[in-house]
Amino acid sequence: MSKSASFKKFAPVMISFYIMGFVDLVGVATGYVQKDFQLSDSVAQLLPSMVFIWFALISLPTGIFQDRKGKKLTVSIGIFMTGVGLLIPFILYTYPAVVLGFCLLGIGNTILQVSANPLLIDISTKQTQSANLSFSQFIKASAALLSPIFIAILVRTFGDWKLIFPIYAVISIVIAVWLLSIKIEEKQSTKPPATFSSVLKLFKEKMVIVLVLGIFLIVGFDVGMNSNIALFLTSRFALDLETAGFGISVYFASLMVGRFSGGILLRYISERTFMIVSLVMTFIGLAGIILSPVLEITWAMVFLAGLGFSNIFPLLFSIAIDRMPDYANEVSGLIILAVSGGAVIPPVMGYVNQNFGETAPILVLIGCMVYVSYATLYILGKGKQETA
Repeated sequence: MSKSASFKKFAPVMISFYIMGFVDLVGVATGYVQKDFQLSDSVAQLLPSMVFIWFALISLPTGIFQDRKGKKLTVSIGIFMTGVGLLIPFILYTYPAVVLGFCLLGIGNTILQVSANPLLIDISTKQTQSANLSFSQFIKASAALLSPIFIAILVRTFGDWKLIFPIYAVISIVIAVWLLSIKIEEKQSTKPPATFSSVLKLFKEKMVIVLVLGIFLIVGFDVGMNSNIALFLTSRFALDLETAGFGISVYFASLMVGRFSGGILLRYISERTFMIVSLVMTFIGLAGIILSPVLEITWAMVFLAGLGFSNIFPLLFSIAIDRMPDYANEVSGLIILAVSGGAVIPPVMGYVNQNFGETAPILVLIGCMVYVSYATLYILGKGKQETA
């Protein structure tokens, strides 16, 4: 394949991960919407729920749909749905329109989460698929980083934060059309098309159960670190919330650095070696967070933990799809369904913090990573699966 042909395939698929990151716009937009419509805190916080509830509702149907209709079409639908969801609150800026727009944004994002990863694997070689998945997560994270900056620029230049909606909508629709216009040879399965029954039968495989619970805890770890590290620093070092919030920035910076470097290093280092080093770094960082008596060292340990953790999700995804290639669509749907772990682990951390002290939530994170380590080593040790 020529470099130009390869670029034509990779460019729109990789940009779809940037569009996947548009969903994080909701976090910034919620504050503006609350102010514009004078919403209570409880009503305003329903907006993020309108986005993330779809992970639980349509992940499996999306996996089944793409198994029948193809990954490229499914990705394109997800991108187009994202664009429509962004246009609605700009065209009609009312609270119901915002809710509808964010619902469509959430649906589009869920479709993208399920379909974009296996499509990227299809256009990657076996040697580069883990590296490409890690780099795709860096691209996705860059959208979350840049959205608040773009909104701030629009407010200062034009006085209207809502201009971000049509800009992102146009990008989405253009990429959807671009992706539909190119030819991609998807890896075909010889098994019958997926059904809900066939997806549920996958749970007869121990590897699938281990994988889904592992992803559940990986996402729970990520959200738990993000939502609790500032509170931990506030309690441990008697900081004000603004200063402690720097710990969140350190964590996100470590994810960005880790995913970018992972996209490079995984082209030269085996998945097993890279994963083991990543797990060890994560455990050292978590232990350092608990044991360090110095704020600056604790920040460094937060960075180390995030650096180690940053590539575990894309690596585990890549390894799992490699082990069950005929069931890539179904497994992808189950993996995104397991993203619901982000809604479970943080409340558990809040409970143990309230009842057992400031260190206990970090022990919950260590517990998550103990299981993730087991899941990783178990799946690494398995060969390709033939599921009846």
